[in-house]
Amino acid sequence: MTKPNVRFACLNLLTTIDKEQAYSNIVLQKEIEKGAYSDKDKALLTEIIYGTLQRKLSLDFFLEPFIKGKKLKGWVRWLLRLTLYQIVYLDKIPERAAIYEAVEIAKKRGNNTIAGFVNGVLRSIGREGIRDIKSIKDPIKRLSIETSHPEWLVKRWIAQWGMEETEKMCKENLMAPVQTARVNLNRISREEALQKLKEEGFDAEPSPFLKEAIRMVKGSIVKSSLFQEGYVTIQDESSMLPAYALDIEKNMIVLDACAAPGGKTTHIAEKLQQTGKVHSFDIHEHKVQLIQDNVDRLQLKNVAAKQGDSRKIQHLFSAQTFDRILVDAPCSGFGVLKRKPEAKYEKEEQDIRQLKAIQLEILCAVAPLLKQNGILVYSTCTVDMEENHDTVRSFLERQSDYVLDETLKERVPESFRPLVKNGELQLLPHTLSTDGFFVAAFRRR
Repeated sequence: MTKPNVRFACLNLLTTIDKEQAYSNIVLQKEIEKGAYSDKDKALLTEIIYGTLQRKLSLDFFLEPFIKGKKLKGWVRWLLRLTLYQIVYLDKIPERAAIYEAVEIAKKRGNNTIAGFVNGVLRSIGREGIRDIKSIKDPIKRLSIETSHPEWLVKRWIAQWGMEETEKMCKENLMAPVQTARVNLNRISREEALQKLKEEGFDAEPSPFLKEAIRMVKGSIVKSSLFQEGYVTIQDESSMLPAYALDIEKNMIVLDACAAPGGKTTHIAEKLQQTGKVHSFDIHEHKVQLIQDNVDRLQLKNVAAKQGDSRKIQHLFSAQTFDRILVDAPCSGFGVLKRKPEAKYEKEEQDIRQLKAIQLEILCAVAPLLKQNGILVYSTCTVDMEENHDTVRSFLERQSDYVLDETLKERVPESFRPLVKNGELQLLPHTLSTDGFFVAAFRRR
């Protein structure tokens, strides 16, 4: 197999992510699986893709004086961005080598005229240097450009969280994400899993927060026999919290209303210890297959994965069917920008209002299906108060037989307890360097 050109691959992937609004983590994983990349090239590919996406607004700020508002083809702009990212943010790549690669790619992908333009822009930057972000007088605009978050989003977060927390959050979102995984403790202990990974040449360590979680230091766990044989699955520590919040006991019947790709469904199923049943729904057929693939790989027998819109789920089940219900709702994803940096450029303020309406609709649709004294958990991977706290308030206004469950604090692992207030837990990405995440627990009277 021919060795792929890393920067050419980066350009193709970045234009695909941009045009198709695809998830960077999925696109990147597929490319790594099919390409004959060395470990060094995989690391460089990952660094350039995530780094260029994370720093897009900063890179555009640096580029603007040299392209002076010229209308460029999408791929040419991405080529300039990814090359400038290497020059400005990566120490080990010589500027001359990065420019040479960019010009060669421009010749192959375009023509000599485009190659000449790319060469001219990059060499001018080399001679004149980039402008200083500190020269921006407006503190909100400066933070927006410095950390590459849209200005409307920075303003919104400052209004919700204050300047200091917003600055910490924006800077944390530029950090490389750590791959974390959940060990199925019914099949193997965490110590045995870590030992097995070590024997296979991986470097992993126990999570300081959760007894079933591990953090990868070196290597991707997907390549391990543990993953392939279903002893572990990839999941962030923060998204393991809903299964704790649900207070799962053996033989319970549980509904996971928005379940793909199945991380929380399979965690619930493991906590049931092959008893009871998890009914997992997703609106998209292809995503139901993702749930099923995870269930099969993890060898779980107590999950029924089905396609369906949870807003119309009431006709499928009798009232008070479920002991526990999880609504891990569709959201803006502003808590996982380390893993999906493209999300911060794709959303607009009106999207949040639309998402809140959907979140509330799902919660109200599933509410009659919970048994009395049962627990309903609402979770999102966002830090936005309108999607989180406001949705909770709106739900309680509409459902008089539901109250916030203040015993949530007793159920979550100790490190997260200080973050629980009145049955709600808001985790910002910089609090414990996990994903940003929100959990609310309701009890039906």
